[in-house]
Amino acid sequence: MNSGPTIQLLRMLFVAFTAYLGCQIGLHMWDSPRLGTSGGIAFGLAIVLADRCLKGLSLRMFSSSTFGLLLGFIAARLLLASNLLAETPDREQWLISLAVYSTFSYIGMMLAMRGNRDEFALIIPFIRFREQEQADPPVLVDSNIIIDGRLPDLATTGFIGSAFIIPRFVLEELQTLADSHDPAKREKGRLALNRLQEMQKTPTFTISIHETDLDAFGAVDSKLVQLAKMTGARILSNDSNLCTIARLQGVRTLNLNELCKALRPQLTAGDEVELTLSKEGRDAHQAVGYLRDGTMIVVNHARMHIGHTVRISISSVLQTSAGRLFFAELQKAA
Repeated sequence: MNSGPTIQLLRMLFVAFTAYLGCQIGLHMWDSPRLGTSGGIAFGLAIVLADRCLKGLSLRMFSSSTFGLLLGFIAARLLLASNLLAETPDREQWLISLAVYSTFSYIGMMLAMRGNRDEFALIIPFIRFREQEQADPPVLVDSNIIIDGRLPDLATTGFIGSAFIIPRFVLEELQTLADSHDPAKREKGRLALNRLQEMQKTPTFTISIHETDLDAFGAVDSKLVQLAKMTGARILSNDSNLCTIARLQGVRTLNLNELCKALRPQLTAGDEVELTLSKEGRDAHQAVGYLRDGTMIVVNHARMHIGHTVRISISSVLQTSAGRLFFAELQKAA
């Protein structure tokens, strides 16, 4: 991934090089090194400004536009090679040729940038073959999912891939949390940073720190969506609002809460499960246990079994505002 300080250093070196080059040109051509140096610096700064204006241009878009530009140039060349302008005076012929090249190149570039890889596969068949062999796109991780603590276990399963992108502004957010005066926040931030460090040491994971040059005063969610568009990554989060905003803008998102909800066991009356009873229920004879996903089950006539794992049979299901509440009976030993 790109490194912010490295990019700034390269820009400074480029401006310094153009200043030196301008000084040499001014010295040999105009006998004025000061004028040449000023011109070189102005030229270098103009190129750096153009580079910053094009920061949203991805390599994929650049390659597509270059391919379209080449096709437009070839089409214009074939048209002019037909001697269509043979009787035209040289000056008008040059102007018309320039207009034809510009028009076809522009149209080819715009069409290529609007197209997708499936359309390119009609022209270059191996593009589809290469696309099918590519791994899943990387996962862009926000601070909430790191603090959540389930990321290492989820990543170990392999369902979401093994390449993760951590933006620099997310690390800064975690560092601010770790330096907080609130002990609870400070502990959360330190644990999150330790989890990232452990994942970085695991050879099966690829943790990349992305140095971004986005708006420093923009909202974190907006910068995450913008970065996902630039890198083609998926966003992994447990923030429903962030996932909704990202999906509205065409960014693929993975909501961990939605995944957990989809993986909840679909228990119905008559199902038998093993459950560890952890505390007393509301009634005198009841005991309460929890499934691994946090689903609460109230077991009748089981208070004497608190602290033990028993086999139960689901008797009824009650839908509440907080979710589903299961009632069960102890399963008699055979």
